[in-house]
Amino acid sequence: MAFELRQNLKLTQQLIMTPQLQQAIKLLQMSRLDLIDAVNQEMEENPLLEEIASDEVPEIERKIEQAIVEEETSEGDKPALSREELTGEGDGREEFDWDGYLEDYAPSGHSSAGSNEESAPLWETTVAGKTSLTDHLMWQLMLSQFTQEERYAAEQIIGNIDERGYLAASVEEIAVTVKMAPDFVEGALRKVQEFDPPGIAARDLRECLLIQAAMAGNARHLVEQMILHHLDDLKNRNYEHIARKLKETIANVEAAVKIISNMDPHPGSVYNEERIEAVIPDVYVVKSGDDYKVLLNEEGVPRLRISGYYRDMTNGSKSAGDRDNGRRYVKERVQSASWLIKSIQQRQRTIRRVAESIVRFQRDFFDRGIDALKPLILRDIADELEMHESTISRVVTNKYMHSPQGILELKFFFGSGIHKAGGEDISSKSVQEEIKRIIAREDPRKPISDEKIADLLEASGLKIARRTIAKYRDIMGVLPSSMRKKYR
Repeated sequence: MAFELRQNLKLTQQLIMTPQLQQAIKLLQMSRLDLIDAVNQEMEENPLLEEIASDEVPEIERKIEQAIVEEETSEGDKPALSREELTGEGDGREEFDWDGYLEDYAPSGHSSAGSNEESAPLWETTVAGKTSLTDHLMWQLMLSQFTQEERYAAEQIIGNIDERGYLAASVEEIAVTVKMAPDFVEGALRKVQEFDPPGIAARDLRECLLIQAAMAGNARHLVEQMILHHLDDLKNRNYEHIARKLKETIANVEAAVKIISNMDPHPGSVYNEERIEAVIPDVYVVKSGDDYKVLLNEEGVPRLRISGYYRDMTNGSKSAGDRDNGRRYVKERVQSASWLIKSIQQRQRTIRRVAESIVRFQRDFFDRGIDALKPLILRDIADELEMHESTISRVVTNKYMHSPQGILELKFFFGSGIHKAGGEDISSKSVQEEIKRIIAREDPRKPISDEKIADLLEASGLKIARRTIAKYRDIMGVLPSSMRKKYR
């Protein structure tokens, strides 16, 4: 068989992920806070981007929106956004000052002699940090009466406490490290366990709770006995068995349970909590007459444009050497800035279109509440807007809507449906809400079983299996009937 080289011509179709498309997809799935951080970072890295003043926003938005629409309807290639559209400025500006530009953006190690860097505060001195668990414990150690040897052992103990507040190493391992007797390290550990927060430096959950039980007052003995011998019964809420074994009344056992439930099983977590951000809606749904309007929340997101001063530079006369390289760099920055502005505008328009589609599908929900929520899947929105389901999925992720029914994640409006006896479908979230109402009306001393809940729903026209009731109850975080029972 002979081998030979041949040239073949073949026509194929394939999707190319251009940098512009990758950036648009990345911005689309970002949350509002991530978008603000990304825009601010890009403004720091790209000197050609500048924020639009508040009094210029309406006119600029009109021009940018018009430019995007024209580009989408154009068949040929054209500049992303012209200078006039982005800045409102005309031609005829003076030749760009290359020397000034290179001086302004010179590396930090080649700053001009006139700069006064010595008077500027260090970056480290302007950043406020949160006290860590280790810092908090070391601060208490410095204020406690420890011998030099105990202090050294305590430092090793504190260094081996994990983020939950538990001791991650054994006493024997620490004793080998500090070259001391295990009993001596054990004594230092007992002293560290008296530090704040209560329960710190415990080796397991039982020891953590026992340390905190020292503050239980008159109920200390009962609380300690329950922690030592009946943790499984506490988990299963088998209070009758505890009362019978410890020869106590149900009332005393429930009082001790209340004390234990207020203890912190992870005492160190309070110093390792991530910053909690308030939910800021991406869109507002307001009622106007008999209709609902969708408004984008643009507050906090910087409005961007390309600086006309730098953009003119790309149209000036050619220079040689480094100035040609500088012009190429600025031209690339102009293109990058144009892509970013277009991607942000496209992101906002897509979110608004998806929100408007959700409002049309879920009109009854906005009028009457959770009971009127309809089954909805991503394909329903995708088909109406002629988009791909993956695009809709990116839009509804980490996006929130402020509506007459409260602030809700866009994902809330999507869910499977259940067929009612009357012929119509009802959302699974509406079924969960009805289960929650049934449980809220039950007698705490005789909780309703999942089978009984299924019978009550079937009487109202909803035939649902018992295992489905159990699944919905788990989703809502509702305990089974055996664990919801109260004795008084």
